[in-house]
Amino acid sequence: MMSSDERDLLRSTVAALIGKHAPPAAVRAAMSSERGYDDSLWQLLCEQVGAAALVVPEELGGAGGALGDAAVVLEELGKALVPTPLLGSTLAELALLSADDPDREVLAALAAGQSIGAVVFDPGYVVNGDIADVVIGTDGQTLTRWTSFIADPGVPMDPTRRLARLEAKQTAPLGADPGIADAAAILLAAEQIGAAAKCLDLTVQYTKDRVQFGRPIGSFQALKHRMADLYVAVQSARAVVADAVGHPTPTAAALARLAASEAFSTVAAEAIQLHGGIAITWESDIQLYFKRAHGSAQLLGPPRDQLRRLEPEVF
Repeated sequence: MMSSDERDLLRSTVAALIGKHAPPAAVRAAMSSERGYDDSLWQLLCEQVGAAALVVPEELGGAGGALGDAAVVLEELGKALVPTPLLGSTLAELALLSADDPDREVLAALAAGQSIGAVVFDPGYVVNGDIADVVIGTDGQTLTRWTSFIADPGVPMDPTRRLARLEAKQTAPLGADPGIADAAAILLAAEQIGAAAKCLDLTVQYTKDRVQFGRPIGSFQALKHRMADLYVAVQSARAVVADAVGHPTPTAAALARLAASEAFSTVAAEAIQLHGGIAITWESDIQLYFKRAHGSAQLLGPPRDQLRRLEPEVF
């Protein structure tokens, strides 16, 4: 597990790579490409920061890190909406690692970024489903390795995250599910917090630049209050997600997803309002944040599913 200093270094290294190789124009090129991500950037992330190796133990060809290390990278990628296979591959690794005798060869390929992983929670909407070669299914109780499957790429609302419909042809039992859905919820929540924070930053900057009635609109008291409320919403959600990363339990995972989805959706909606009509044009990046916010909120089950999981804790 990384120290806080090592995690800070990981964050700054990933941020630097994104700043250099994934400006908005590059993100748009990547999302429109055949595979839906920039393979050269993916290789850089794998080679220079070991992004795909973080949760794999050293003795199995990985970096020996923890869930929180992967969360740091996903948060940074989320800020710029960078499409990569990291979420699906990390979840596939966690699933494989839960087996009594983990498949070393497959894990090593995933950790190196040579193979792409996916975990099937809902066959109709699978992250990495159109590009994965290592696919694992779960019904919440048992994991199965999909040794043969058919992938049907979909047309998602969010163009920065490809989804596909998968159909199993041959499967093999892998073992009991250790809670992969909870890990998925926490990692996705971390990504959502990164995107929400960046979306708010872009909006604050816009209100400083946009002049109306002879002064920047951000100088109006009513907008200052709205910005402050959004900042509190993001930071409050960030604290909930940080708690889940540090102490991953089913309850913490559900709370993290609820908090992150609510914060990101709220910020994205306000960003549309505060940018005005330009925000819903294709040229604006704000429409991409809006689509990512709503796509992510429905991914891995809608908010009502998280609320249902929390009911036993409340009543």
